[in-house]
Amino acid sequence: MAAEMRWKLLAAQLAKGTGVQRGSKVAVFVTDAAAAPAVEAFVEECYRRGAQPQVLATDEKFDRLAVDFASDEVLAEPAPLEVASMEWADVHVSFRAMLPPLDSEVDSRRLAAQRRAKGVVSTLRWEQTRWALVRIPTPEWASAIGVPFQTLLAEFFDGCLSDWDQLRPRWETLCGTLEKEDSVQIRTPDSHLSLSTRGRQWVTFAGEANLPDGEIATAPVDDGVDGHIRFPGTFWFAGTAVTDLELEFERGLVVTASARRGQDFVGALLNTDSGSRRVGELGIGTNAGVRTATGDLLIDEKILGTVHIALGRAYPACGGINQSSLHWDIVKDLRSPGSHLTAGNVPLITDGRVVNPLLRASLGAAG
Repeated sequence: MAAEMRWKLLAAQLAKGTGVQRGSKVAVFVTDAAAAPAVEAFVEECYRRGAQPQVLATDEKFDRLAVDFASDEVLAEPAPLEVASMEWADVHVSFRAMLPPLDSEVDSRRLAAQRRAKGVVSTLRWEQTRWALVRIPTPEWASAIGVPFQTLLAEFFDGCLSDWDQLRPRWETLCGTLEKEDSVQIRTPDSHLSLSTRGRQWVTFAGEANLPDGEIATAPVDDGVDGHIRFPGTFWFAGTAVTDLELEFERGLVVTASARRGQDFVGALLNTDSGSRRVGELGIGTNAGVRTATGDLLIDEKILGTVHIALGRAYPACGGINQSSLHWDIVKDLRSPGSHLTAGNVPLITDGRVVNPLLRASLGAAG
């Protein structure tokens, strides 16, 4: 299928998932010209449906300039046009091209201050719009991680254009099963983390909020997370690399954290506010179309065979109450021997293999 047609199919999926219709006010953010084909197709789809799209350039290179040169007062202020856009819109879609971060030192304290300001905009997005985020591979990112660009692009489209109507009811059934269990256990040779989920709801993400999409998630009980977890390798958050992150939890709080790279940045994020040391989300990847670990959290958290936690803000739809301007997803790949994921007495991943039939449902729908 030609690339132009795939972008049009993606645009239709986004419009459907966010409920774009006649009269909708649609705020569109774009971080780089590399996302232009996706943006153009989506804007066309919005106009065809009688909606009013408005496009705002939110180039991530400008964020880095702010960290380097803005005053503390400007850095701490939520971007006024982005705030106004969220307050105007009833639908928001952000197209985020995957561009390698600048390989230079950054002031972790100032970067964390910027993340707090961005958290205000994110909260407005969550609370006031029907929204979606789209993470688009680029040749630059593919080269940086040593993966062919066509591989990343093919997996991107496979992960976006799944048969969501077929998969959603299966994952919703699994969510119903998990709601009967009181806890989730993550066990690997380097990790053992227990998360209480008693009384919390599980929700399905199937093509509505993030693309590539595909996960089920809940909000762990605030004081019900105990143990330790290690995230080997390097991933990026806010354009900053973190390598070999390790977290220790006691009664829901991160009590110690270490990283071979990005230690100061991790510490600054954990000190964002009173809720940033708690787990606001526990998610399980369900998308079999996305297979390559990219180091980008928005994509990697969808991979079938992974689990992720997010420090900070919880999903109210899951019964979560933790509040924070931070929502930091961190992905644990369980696709290796010795890795296990269980919910109460329900095995999900055993010795690196996805064993639950409802979780495996997307294998038959992979592109």
